[in-house]
Amino acid sequence: MDQDEKLDNGIRQQARELFGSAGGKARAGVRQAHGFISGRPRHEQVFLVGLLSFAALVAALVVYLIILIPLTPGIDDLKQVSSARPTVILSTDGKELGTFEQGLQERVKLSQVSPHVVKALISTEDHRFYDHHGVDFTRIAGALLASLKGDAQGGSTITQQLARNMFPEEIGRARSINRKLKELITAIKIENTYSKTEILEAYLNTVPFLYNARGIEMAARTYFDKPAAKLDVLEAATLVGMLKGTYYYNPVTNPERSLARRNVVLGQMYKHGAFNEARYKALARRPIRLDFERQAERSGRDNHFTAHVRKWLLEWADENDYDLALDGLIVTTTLDAGLQEAALRAVEKQAGALQAVADVEWANPGLPGSTSIGTYTSMRSSIAPFDYYWATHRAQLDAFVRETPDYRKAVEGGEAPAAALKRIKADRDFMRKLRESKARLEAGFVAIDPASGEVKAWVGSRDFARDQFDHVSQAMRQPGSTFKPFVYGAALESGLSPEQAYVDAVMDIRAADGTVWRPTDMSGTSGRQMTMRDGLVFSKNTITAQVMRDVGLPPVVKLAQNLGIRQSKLSAVPSLALGTSPVTLLEMVSSYATIAAQGEYRKPVFVRRITDREGNVIADFASNRPERAMSQASSVTLIDMLRGVVNRGTGTGVRYRFGINGDVAGKTGTTQNNADGWFILMHPNLVAGAWVGFNDNRMTMRSSYWGQGGHNALLLVGDFFRTALDAGKIDRAALFPGGRAPAPVRAAPEAPQEEFIEPEDMIEGIPADEPQPQPQVEEPEEDEAEEVIEAPMEGVPAQPVSTQLE
Repeated sequence: MDQDEKLDNGIRQQARELFGSAGGKARAGVRQAHGFISGRPRHEQVFLVGLLSFAALVAALVVYLIILIPLTPGIDDLKQVSSARPTVILSTDGKELGTFEQGLQERVKLSQVSPHVVKALISTEDHRFYDHHGVDFTRIAGALLASLKGDAQGGSTITQQLARNMFPEEIGRARSINRKLKELITAIKIENTYSKTEILEAYLNTVPFLYNARGIEMAARTYFDKPAAKLDVLEAATLVGMLKGTYYYNPVTNPERSLARRNVVLGQMYKHGAFNEARYKALARRPIRLDFERQAERSGRDNHFTAHVRKWLLEWADENDYDLALDGLIVTTTLDAGLQEAALRAVEKQAGALQAVADVEWANPGLPGSTSIGTYTSMRSSIAPFDYYWATHRAQLDAFVRETPDYRKAVEGGEAPAAALKRIKADRDFMRKLRESKARLEAGFVAIDPASGEVKAWVGSRDFARDQFDHVSQAMRQPGSTFKPFVYGAALESGLSPEQAYVDAVMDIRAADGTVWRPTDMSGTSGRQMTMRDGLVFSKNTITAQVMRDVGLPPVVKLAQNLGIRQSKLSAVPSLALGTSPVTLLEMVSSYATIAAQGEYRKPVFVRRITDREGNVIADFASNRPERAMSQASSVTLIDMLRGVVNRGTGTGVRYRFGINGDVAGKTGTTQNNADGWFILMHPNLVAGAWVGFNDNRMTMRSSYWGQGGHNALLLVGDFFRTALDAGKIDRAALFPGGRAPAPVRAAPEAPQEEFIEPEDMIEGIPADEPQPQPQVEEPEEDEAEEVIEAPMEGVPAQPVSTQLE
């Protein structure tokens, strides 16, 4: 007889002793009972029948318990918890992207846990913990009685809760008698296998506390930034209070509920002798003081996309009562592994090349003045990056030092500000790392299927290990001229024709508050008539401002929000037309995807479906019902206008540099002082966009040429689209309504000796680094560095610097 069978037999014996042996004597008992009852008065008969019925029910329950015993986890299961399996995140084509292993769990001995935690737990959850053998029948009876009176209460012991935590699949989640009986039997097995100390230790190490923190040690670090051994009584009561409902009593999102629950725990501790009444009242008056910081994942394979998915999944799992570390769910995302690889390569290659441009241009007083990236990459090894910048921006460098945690900590500790600044600046290693972090060019890239809203590629920075700040969904930057299609779209919706003529001249635009705004273009004005279409194609600020004046701000704001700007707050000021209100790259690309989908908005989707370990679908997000955001006719016209941007305007580089011959449309964008470069390209099958800039927007590209989105962000998008087309990921022959395939354009070859060399030759009579000449207006190329000229910059904060000094 093995150990499990002995244990099962022992439990059966306990059941017999508890409920009595009613099996073999049942028939004789029935005959005796009938004779005994038949001669009794009516009211006694009713009472006795009820009593016998109850006894029969108890007997049936005992039989059912005996049947369930072999069906519940055995000793081997208790020791190994073999059912545990982490949730897996997959790309849409089945490639594993990450897992939810129990990486955020650190087991500790009970001696390494604050005694306040143990006292709070036992007082609140199971004050007779040391007196029962897994099941507290006295408490169960009390809970049943209270529930009958309308005050629903639970009767589970700590051991029963541990059984649920260890075996969620075997015991189940349904509120049923069957589950409670399985839980009861498993609890008795646990008590017969482990000591009370081991049970408490196992419970505290496995209980979930949200934010992927499992166990008391990780909970203490997450919510209070300290080990479990150092938790004080208030902190212990707060964490124990969460156990009744971690999501409902989350002190981060629901501080008032958490405070009330914490005080209930303190009351239970007082009731069971942890402290006196005066101490209880004093503690109950104190607020909750968190030191919250979500613990870093330990997967090692994460990128910005999987990090975004993880954050969403943790909330979904908490709300739907799933354990991502144990339940073995399969999460199929929308990410295409091939497109993601193309995006990663494009960002690494082109953003790295642009870093060389920034390093060289800021290294010396004079500018190389080249339009070939190869020139800069060849010079990179012979210069001191940003040397000239730091020599001419000493005050800014001092400001950067004053913003570091090291400086703030020194001043808060009593050191004189001037002395702290001098001491820190004398630390060469610290200053080197600070300069490097500030001078690092960053980028973001995202691609969306306009027909479904599914995200197909997502790159949040040049290196996730170095910079976890996500430039796709977190960074809010001014979009510059990429915002202009919303102005022209609102004009089309209002009935204006794309051939509506405006004068290319500086004009006063009077705002609602009476202030006057006079937007200009660095390339100057011609004073000639220009159509609204050409105003968008050549990104003319003067024309855009007049269109916005005729349409009005409210329709522009409303259309932008309908198309996809649904989280960022748009400032309703005239300069909004030129892209001065910060937004995220995800919002912008989603908006262009709406235009590409002929005016149908679909919320960006990054998880397609979730299945359990047996393959059963438990959540499906594939059906993404569209909302009509813009009329089909206006969106088709706007697409045609944006075709002109890549055929003869500021985005022609995507054709002559990368040979993109399909039916595509898009827009470039640059903000004041070259702080942000944008480019978004639409194809019937895919919409992709990129942002290039520095984390701190006080750092900028030096030259107006390389500071333009048409010369920096465009490189990332063009590189990506070329790979996607070559790999057959998108259809070369796909057309937008009214579209036709353009004449083939020969892509300029790269010089073999320089990986990033750009062409200097002429292609079909077009300078390799310039768009085609504009009709009617003599303007060699847009210089978008002044797209937000005279736009108010107050209230636009510098982006947080996420790169940590190592």
